[in-house]
Amino acid sequence: MTMAMNGDRFVVLGVAPARAPWFRTVSQWANAASVPMEFLKCLSPEEVRARLASGQPFSALLADAGVPAVDRDLVSAATRADCAVVVVEDKRVRRDWVALGAAATLPPDFDRDQLLAVLLQHAVHVTQPDDPAIPEAPPPNTEHCVVVGVTGPGGTGASTAAIALAQGAAAESGGRSRVLLADFCLRAEQAMLHDVRDVAPGLQELIDAHRFGSLPASETRALAFRIAERRYDLLLGLRRARFWSALRPKSIDAAFESLMAAYGTLVCDVDADLEGENESGSLDVEERNGLSRLAVQRADVVIAVGAASMKGLHSLAVTVGGIHTAAPGAAVLAVVNFAPRSPRARAEITSALHDLASGASPDRQVFGPVFLPERKVDSLLRDGARLPVPLVQPLTRAVGALIAEGARRERAMPQPPAVRPGSLGSWAEPATG
Repeated sequence: MTMAMNGDRFVVLGVAPARAPWFRTVSQWANAASVPMEFLKCLSPEEVRARLASGQPFSALLADAGVPAVDRDLVSAATRADCAVVVVEDKRVRRDWVALGAAATLPPDFDRDQLLAVLLQHAVHVTQPDDPAIPEAPPPNTEHCVVVGVTGPGGTGASTAAIALAQGAAAESGGRSRVLLADFCLRAEQAMLHDVRDVAPGLQELIDAHRFGSLPASETRALAFRIAERRYDLLLGLRRARFWSALRPKSIDAAFESLMAAYGTLVCDVDADLEGENESGSLDVEERNGLSRLAVQRADVVIAVGAASMKGLHSLAVTVGGIHTAAPGAAVLAVVNFAPRSPRARAEITSALHDLASGASPDRQVFGPVFLPERKVDSLLRDGARLPVPLVQPLTRAVGALIAEGARRERAMPQPPAVRPGSLGSWAEPATG
C-alpha cells in the first residue's frame, strides 16, 4: 500500500460518546496531519446517516461499540455508501462485529500506526476536486453590502426585531437591491416564526457548498426562501443546535462572503453568546459561537435588544459588553423592547442603561436606545403578514442614520499628505578608511 498523493486523503466519519478518549485523540491526529485524513465528528448515528445520504464520498466510519445505535443497520447503510466500517471495541459490549458486516475492529487504546494500517487495508482515498481547466473564480464583490447583526437574550424579541428590520430595509430599497434575513442562531427559530414547513435548503447546505469552491450569486440566492409579503429572502438556520460541529470555519467565512456578494442588505439573527477562546479558554466554544461572532465582527451595525425591566436592562448591558469584546470596533445600537409610553419612564431607562453599559464597556460607545412599543404580533407572524409601522420604522431609521454617519466619518477622515521624493532628506553609510 502507498500513502496518499496529490491531494488524496482519507475522509473519515466518527461517532462515539462525547467523552470517548479515542474520539479526541483521532481528531488531534487529523488536525496535526500525522494521519492523512479529514476527521468529521458526528454527534449521533442520525447525523452519520444524513452524511452518508448526502452523496459525498467517505473513506470509512469509525464507530464506538458503546453507542447503542451502532448496529447491523448502520453498518449496512455505511457499506452501501462504499464507506468501510471500523468498530472501536468496548469491553462492556461483546459482539462479532465482522460477522455483522464491519470491515475491521480496533482496540479502545489503538495507536496511530494501528489506525493507519486499518485505513490503508480497508478504506479508499478521496480525491479533492482539482480541475485545472476551470479558472479560479474572481473574489466576490462585497463592498456594496450592508450587514446588520441583531442579538439579545432569550425572550426579548430579538428575532422579531430582525424580521422588522429586514421588512423595513426591503421597503427602503424599493426593489433596487435584495435583502436577506439569515438565521445564524444555534437554536434557529426563524423557520418557525415564518411558518416555513421545509427544513432544507438552508445554512448547512450553503456552508457545505463552500467546502471545495464557491457559488455564484444566483445559486446562493436559490438556497433562500422568498418571503413575498415582506419582500425579503430568508436563509434557514441549523436544523439541530448540535450540527454546529459539522461546520468548518473557513467554509463559514467563504459562505458569508457569498451572501454579501449576492445581497445589498444582510440582516443576521445571532445569539447573544459571543464568547471566544480568549474568554472561555476553549477553542470548541469559539467554534460553537463562530456564526454569531463572524456576523457581529463583519456588521456595520449590531443591534442589541433587551426588555424594559430591571433584569432586562442588566442583561442588555451584559450583551453590549459581550459584543464589544467580540468585535471591539462595532457600532452598537441598543433597543428596548416592550417599552413604556411615558417619557419620564423612558428617560429613566435611558439613564440606567447608559450607566450599566458604561460599567460593562467603559471605553465603548452605545447608541440609542431605540424604544419599541409592546405589540401583539403572533397572529401577523403566523399569517406571514407585514409587521406594524411602529415596530419597523424606528429600527430602520436608527440603523440608516448610523450607517450614514459612519460613511460621513469615513469620507471626512483626513488623508495623509503626499510626500515629494527627497523632501525628507537622505541617509547614507558613512565613508570608511
